Amino acid sequence: MQHPEFEQERSHLAYVKHYMANVLEESARDVETAQDNIRKSMADLEYLDSSSSYLNILTNARFFDMARNQKEGLEAIMQKPYFARIHFQKEGEAAEKLYIGKTSLFDKETQEPVVVDWRSPVANVYYDGRLGDVTYDVNGEEMNGHLFSKRQYKIEHGKLLEVRDIDLTTNDELLQDALAGKADVRLTEIVSTIQAEQNEIIRAHLKQPIIVQGAAGSGKTTIALHRISYFLYTMGEHFNASQLMILAPNNLFIDYIADVLPELGVGKIRQSTFADYVRDATGLKLKLEDPNHYLEQLVALNKRKVDLNIPRLKGSLEYRDMMQQYVDELAKEMAVLFEDVYIDKYRILRASHLQELFLEDYAYLPIEERVKKMKSVIQSHVRQKKKQILYTLNKKYDDIIGKALNIFDAERRKKEVTRWIDERDRRIPSIEKETKTTASSYMKRFSKHNVKKLYRAFLTEDAVQQMVAPHWTKAQRKKFQLAHTKEKWTNEDLAALFFLHAKIKGIKEEHKIRVVFIDEVQDYSLFQLAALKEGLDTDMFTMVGDLAQGIHSYRSLTDWGPVRDLFPRASYKTLQKSYRTTIEIMAVANKILSKMDEDLPLVEPVVRHGLEPQFHAQKAFDAAQIGELFTDIQSRHQSVALICKTTDEAQRFSEELQAAGIHAQLLDEGAAIDQQALLVVPSHLSKGLEFDAVMIVCDDKGFRDTPLERKLLYVATTRAMHELHLIGKSMTDFLL
Repeated sequence: MQHPEFEQERSHLAYVKHYMANVLEESARDVETAQDNIRKSMADLEYLDSSSSYLNILTNARFFDMARNQKEGLEAIMQKPYFARIHFQKEGEAAEKLYIGKTSLFDKETQEPVVVDWRSPVANVYYDGRLGDVTYDVNGEEMNGHLFSKRQYKIEHGKLLEVRDIDLTTNDELLQDALAGKADVRLTEIVSTIQAEQNEIIRAHLKQPIIVQGAAGSGKTTIALHRISYFLYTMGEHFNASQLMILAPNNLFIDYIADVLPELGVGKIRQSTFADYVRDATGLKLKLEDPNHYLEQLVALNKRKVDLNIPRLKGSLEYRDMMQQYVDELAKEMAVLFEDVYIDKYRILRASHLQELFLEDYAYLPIEERVKKMKSVIQSHVRQKKKQILYTLNKKYDDIIGKALNIFDAERRKKEVTRWIDERDRRIPSIEKETKTTASSYMKRFSKHNVKKLYRAFLTEDAVQQMVAPHWTKAQRKKFQLAHTKEKWTNEDLAALFFLHAKIKGIKEEHKIRVVFIDEVQDYSLFQLAALKEGLDTDMFTMVGDLAQGIHSYRSLTDWGPVRDLFPRASYKTLQKSYRTTIEIMAVANKILSKMDEDLPLVEPVVRHGLEPQFHAQKAFDAAQIGELFTDIQSRHQSVALICKTTDEAQRFSEELQAAGIHAQLLDEGAAIDQQALLVVPSHLSKGLEFDAVMIVCDDKGFRDTPLERKLLYVATTRAMHELHLIGKSMTDFLL
């Protein structure tokens, strides 16, 4: 049944599109004008005053950027200028109907909003506001008003398809439509379907850290990306995109989220893995072992025990304290090198004072920055004392020469006066020359450090370990050294290397990120988080994760308590609703979740039904059977994944599928996803991704009832949006 105001709304859409078309024309002209002005200013550089011409170029370049950004922004939303409307009356003002979209558009003559940006304070009324009296925040000030109605629009390719009025008693049909849709090879924005609990996190206090425990499918990643967009919209005057960074679990995931931020109008923020960022920020050339080295060993080996004590130690705050002790001992060794500073025979600085400055007053600085600071201090004292010394010496020589002039004996008088004049003329220029190099010469005793060599010394040298970790026994030191006989670098070493670099050399300004967003934070160690916090000198972190998906818990987080202790200013939020999976699929996932040691609450699926998960008996991997199932699923869905327990299994299965003529693609970190292929992916790499349908296959070994494999299985089951197929010898292979 068509909405009674459908035609009225269609006319309004036509008006908005027409207005946008006019603005676009104007913006295009502005872009051309700015380009012409820049070209003219460049041509005039040789003939006009250069400073004036450069100023013209700069001004026009800024105008060009503004015009181009407006043009690109309008082009991006032309076919869907808005998705919702509120009928709202702010206290003390007339009621108005505000249309909400991805970006703001104002009438140039009246300055009335044609479209309101979803990130604006008043738009919060749409996401959070109940019908009736509402409040919302504007720059810390509470505003009151009355919300008469909320309306949603389904607009595709510039055409209005549907109008819906919503309130608290009706299902959000726009959300249901989105959930019923197909998975994409790239993550997409959700501005039209943001839910109240998601909106609360997106708009949470921007000047303090936040930790989010989010169930699988709760939209953690998407929320983090929308929070970035909201952050820049709100705080853009104080921060630019280059000062923000999102840390993703792998490069495949970075490719997966690549389209979201441009869709949200966000510029080029840094997107990186932790490993890549550490290498960039430190400049260290490190060939890392497979970051899933220990994980694969744990999954693949049933009998042989894997020693996790060392990776667990390297992820701990105890290890952080060892590295801090290492830095402190290094500083003490350097402090001993400070001696009294002299100009000529005059002492201008005591060694004790310099040592105090180095070890205490400037302890907040990285060691090599402290050295630079000490040089500045010495230079400053030299400049000050030089004048005093020269004044004193000149007066001394004037007095001595004056006395010599009073000698009665002419020959002796001449000899004494000449001697003192010669000494003065030799000594004073010598002092002047000496003062020019005093600081530089003095500081030559302090050489720069090689962070990699320092850390390597800690890993292998008994004396260093005794100094930094005196509580270790001889046997513990020996075991640690034997594990590091070969120079190899693992993910677990990165925190220590970054920490040492930050404390010794400091992080360069181009890498000094001010705001950090971390996805899958449960796979970070406490030391990694502490190293980032201390090295960047900020606690403005947005950290989203799920302990139930903590597949690296042998070295990382099993509890949010220590993270909250590390970030005492942080707020803590939970998301228990899953928007990805159907009720039927989540029922299976919840059975696995209930077996976990973390004692997490069961996930609440949004009310959306689908097919019951299906079990397919298979004694050994049968590529032909898999191919038939793939063809059947393709008749209903687009994105299909075959998830395997290990990387080895994924490699082997993909080869068998391809040999059988099935279009299969093995996903790795560098892969560009082929939507038409059967995507073969190891369980650990599937984390964060979603597919229309998922097949989980077990070969001769099913998932074992261990903390790690329960999590891997949970990750795999929660990747499915619409269909889940379990393929193995029996249901016990899937802990069911």
